[in-house]
Amino acid sequence: MARETWATRAGFILAAVGSAVGLGNIWRFPFITGQYGGSSFLITYLAFVALIGFPAILVEFVIGRRTDRNPVGALRELGSGVWSSAGWLFVVTGFIILSYYSVVAGWFLRYTLIGITEGFTVADPAAADALYESVSTGLDTLLFHAMFMLLVVGIIAAGVRRGIELSVKVMVPAILVLLVGLAAYGFTLDGASAAYAYYLSPDFATIAANWTEILPAAAGQAFFTLSLGMGVMITYASYLGEDRNLAADAGIIAALDTLVAVLVGFVVFPVLFSIGIEPGAGGPRTIFVSLTAAFAGIPGGRILGVVFFGMVGIAALSSAISILEVLVSYLIDEVGVARVPASAALGAAVFLLGVPVTIDSIFLGLYDGLADGILLVLGSLLLALFVGWVIPDVGREELRKGIADGAGLDAVWIWAVRVPILIVVVIVLYLGVVDYVGFLTDDFAGWLAAR
Repeated sequence: MARETWATRAGFILAAVGSAVGLGNIWRFPFITGQYGGSSFLITYLAFVALIGFPAILVEFVIGRRTDRNPVGALRELGSGVWSSAGWLFVVTGFIILSYYSVVAGWFLRYTLIGITEGFTVADPAAADALYESVSTGLDTLLFHAMFMLLVVGIIAAGVRRGIELSVKVMVPAILVLLVGLAAYGFTLDGASAAYAYYLSPDFATIAANWTEILPAAAGQAFFTLSLGMGVMITYASYLGEDRNLAADAGIIAALDTLVAVLVGFVVFPVLFSIGIEPGAGGPRTIFVSLTAAFAGIPGGRILGVVFFGMVGIAALSSAISILEVLVSYLIDEVGVARVPASAALGAAVFLLGVPVTIDSIFLGLYDGLADGILLVLGSLLLALFVGWVIPDVGREELRKGIADGAGLDAVWIWAVRVPILIVVVIVLYLGVVDYVGFLTDDFAGWLAAR
């Protein structure tokens, strides 16, 4: 069957930005930033995006456009021996991430509905925490998980142009407009000045004293938010033509993704500081517990909350479709399954894998720690090794296509992939493995023992 392509360059860029701009930027970024020192984490994260994230996006772009294949088929075509099977890692990673991603996205849909029907009335953090517990697990959580996956499957089943490209042309601009409006509102709150000082004044002593924690957290956040290490950018680039300037497109995508993450801080932290809530307290619950309590205590909180949670739901959808597309493209390219049945079958399988997360939140830590802390970083490591040392000439040749005045860019890029990216990613992978083993032997082991 004929392989689909993007209708426009804008469609490709918005799809890639939509993939990058999701729960990683809006749900995960605020509590991770809060946990690791605010501005100290922010400056480390920005450095990772510029020095590691941008070259890593190009690694996936050159593989995808060169082969016009999904990650499994692409590495099979370009590699030999063990490399021909390495693409399976990205399918597995995407499968795991989407399974819990969908559950969390369902939480945002429920909070949006709560804001519309009841309003945000629980100003007491303990009551807000109880609300979160009722939303994060149970039958209703399962139903919203199913509802979200149905939306994702419907968009993917419609195809690259009529499904993905058409939807992101609406969703991504809407996310940016809503974020700018929310950030402007945050500027008017009483806690804005303290929030900006916390968010924008880096403490390098804090970075030096806590680098073993901040470094892997910032790297994981960069990989997660840029959709690296799971084959999304390989798949999206496989629908590209050879006349596209990959470096320019990667720069725009990284810049827009980073802009969204930074804007989220300008929304969340002023709200938290306005009623004296400590950023980062509560981990993944921060957005739900802290902001729900905050929305109950500030002027216009109900409208603000509905807009915010609804916006996050839109962002989650734009990212989720990119992950499912990786899985669907494999069945289309390698097995010859038609798009509609492939979308339905894989959507059902992802839904089933996510069911444990709707029963107990410990599975969110189990899935996220494995996928974000290890598999995404491992995927990026393998791709850097492959392009930097196994097929460097192929990578450089592909990067030069569509670049009129980029003399020497390919050489600088390939050495960035070969040395600094590899060094940083190896360190981050080691720290991620140590952290996940600690989770398994402490939190998860304790949960099992209590059963």
